[in-house]
Amino acid sequence: MDGETSSSLSVSVEDDGSYSCSITGYEDHRSPPVYAPKVVTLSLTPAGEVRENGRVTLTCSSDANPAAATYTWFKNGSPLNENAQLVFSSIRSSDSGQYNCAAENQLGKRSSESISIDVKYAPKCPSVSAEIFEGRLVTLTCSSDANPAANYTWYKENEDTPKASGQIFTITDFRPDHSGNYFCEAQNRIGRQNSTLHVIVVAGNSTTIMKIIWPTVVALLLIPLLLLSLWARKKKTLRPTTEPHELVEIESDSCPDYENISDPATKPKDPEEQEDLV
Repeated sequence: MDGETSSSLSVSVEDDGSYSCSITGYEDHRSPPVYAPKVVTLSLTPAGEVRENGRVTLTCSSDANPAAATYTWFKNGSPLNENAQLVFSSIRSSDSGQYNCAAENQLGKRSSESISIDVKYAPKCPSVSAEIFEGRLVTLTCSSDANPAANYTWYKENEDTPKASGQIFTITDFRPDHSGNYFCEAQNRIGRQNSTLHVIVVAGNSTTIMKIIWPTVVALLLIPLLLLSLWARKKKTLRPTTEPHELVEIESDSCPDYENISDPATKPKDPEEQEDLV
């Protein structure tokens, strides 16, 4: 539209050019150009790896004249808010995803490229389980949600040397001297978390009973329901054994707060905290 002679000019928001004007006869003295957003960029603060519970700021900026009046943020294609900055005061693993923004002024709108946020976090409280085969073979299993994935190490209380590495720890030919507290440690470069199993062999009947005792127990139940539950539990856990006078009991303890490897004084924040969208 170079050379258009008029006191006004109508353009489509889809036009991707710059526009200026001058007074007839003074074409060498043009006004500053106006244009829709040309380049929309994202920045992440702080740069680098994003760790759970940290403060993270995404900033959207654009080259436009007049300046962009509206910024819209998107996560995985869904709109979030209309501010130049997206602030997470305590970012969580659920905030991981693809983010981009769109800048808009009176002349048009343009979107940025996407940026990926992958929130890293220490292992969550490991879950532990146990299986007993024929009364002699005990298999302990440990698993935990972590990013990056956790490595697992098994220990026995009051022993410095690890008993096993990996998610599964198998004790063959289980004997009374194997009794004690075992715990698995789930660890990645962010932190570590332990969970304990109490395994003991005592005198008993000609059955092997495996019990997983949960950290919390419902206190109030109707008596008939309680009796029914105990009967069903006993029926489920009784198995034949080759050792007529051994009973194996397994108890799972709850987890403490995780240990932050990079800063042992740092503890997880309240999971109910929400990100601030400023």
